[in-house]
Order: sequence, then structure tokens, then C-alpha cells
Amino acid sequence: MIELFTYIGLGVAAGLLAGLLGVGGGIVIVPMLTVTFAAQHIPQTHIQHLALGTSLATIVFTSIASLRAHHARGAVDWQTFRRITPGILFGTFSGSWFAAALSGRFLKIFFIIFTFIVAWQMLSSALPKASRQIPGVCGLFATGSVIGGISSLVGIGGGSMSVPFLIWCNTEARKAIGTSAAIGFPIALSGAAGYIVNGLKISGLPPYSLGYIYLPALAGIAVTSYLTAPLGAKLAHNLPISKLKKGFAVLLILTGSKMLYGLL
Repeated sequence: MIELFTYIGLGVAAGLLAGLLGVGGGIVIVPMLTVTFAAQHIPQTHIQHLALGTSLATIVFTSIASLRAHHARGAVDWQTFRRITPGILFGTFSGSWFAAALSGRFLKIFFIIFTFIVAWQMLSSALPKASRQIPGVCGLFATGSVIGGISSLVGIGGGSMSVPFLIWCNTEARKAIGTSAAIGFPIALSGAAGYIVNGLKISGLPPYSLGYIYLPALAGIAVTSYLTAPLGAKLAHNLPISKLKKGFAVLLILTGSKMLYGLL
């Protein structure tokens, strides 16, 4: 029951974050899943991979709900979405194959470093100035590949990278958040597929796993996140996003510090 309520609570948080900040919620889901999986006595060698794969699988559902809500408000740049998606798919799927070959400890260290970088970015409001336009096909493919590749290594929807990129390219902030929510869908779909394929050949995974995706956690998180993402999108158009990001940054610092302490 404790695990079930944990998954439900994570789904609520993931949905709100997806709609509110344009992130997939994975940056909260991954560390919480690592704690929960450890409590379930899942082998340490598999915990981080399972957390990443399951996180990306939940973002498939979160991103659908979030992008629909933002689309209803006219806050998604579909032209940019279509042009960046090929690079996103390539980078995320390739990244998931690369992640499967890495140790869980390395992936955890990489996640901690990424968490602190995102927290610094949010606290300092270190967004690039809108100084250029959306690049061409090759530029978007390269950008999408980088965003997708890093996202697959940390189990997120890529909002912490795609939102600053879009703002740098003269996209209005709320449309950048909405477009980022849409971009999270191909990231999650391709990444989840990669973790499934690479996990099918692994022995010692817990029952009810599909590759590196733990289905009970996916079910609990997906249902509630799908329901709460539209609420987050609605709040994004009515709340001071900059202040909310600073509060979220503090949460990230605490989360990253706890994971670092566990490693040491």
C-alpha cells in the first residue's frame, strides 16, 4: 500500500510539473523511484535503469495530457515540433542504448550533476537572451539529438533544455513551455522503447517488468499524471512561473543532495 500511494503521489506531482513548467516530471520521479525500488529489495545493479525507463514511460502519458491542454490554449508551435522531432527520436533512442551499457552508479552520478545544473539555472534565471531565430532542418536535428540523448540518460521529458533553447530562439515563454510539453512526447516514446528493448535480455529484473519498465509503477503514476497535467497547464497561464521555478529549484537541490549523500 505504501508503494501504491507513492506511485499515485508521484503521478500527481509529475502531471502538475508537466503542465506548469513544461517538464515531464522525471527529475522528481527518478529519485523517488530509486528509493522505492530499493525498499522493494530490487538488485542495486538494476535500480537506476528501471527508474529511468519507468520515468520515460510515464512521461508518454503525462506529455499527451499536457500538450493537449497547451494546444487548446494555442501555446504549441507545431511547425517547430515537427522539424525537431526526427532529431529527438534519434538522440533519445540512441541514448537509451548507450545508457543500457553504463553502470547504475555512473547514471546516478550523471543524474545528480544534471539536477544541480538545472537547479542553478532556475535559481539564477540563467536563460539565454532571445538573440536568434529557430534554426533550419540540420540545426534542429542536431539540437533535438542532444536534447533527446541527455534526456534518455536522466529519464526526463527534456523541458529543462528545450524551454531555454526555444526562448533563445525568440519563442515567447508560455509558447516555449507548451512546445516543450509537446516535444516531451517523442522523447518519452523513443526513450521508453529503447529501455524496453535493452531490458528484455536482462535477467534478475522484478516480476511485472517489461524490459527496464516496472509496470505497477507505470500504471500508478500514469493514471494520476494524465489527470493532473491539464490542471498544471491551466495554472501555467495564471501563476508567476519565475517564482514557482525558484521553489522547484530548492526541491531539486535537496533531492540531489540526498542522492549524493546516499552515494557517499
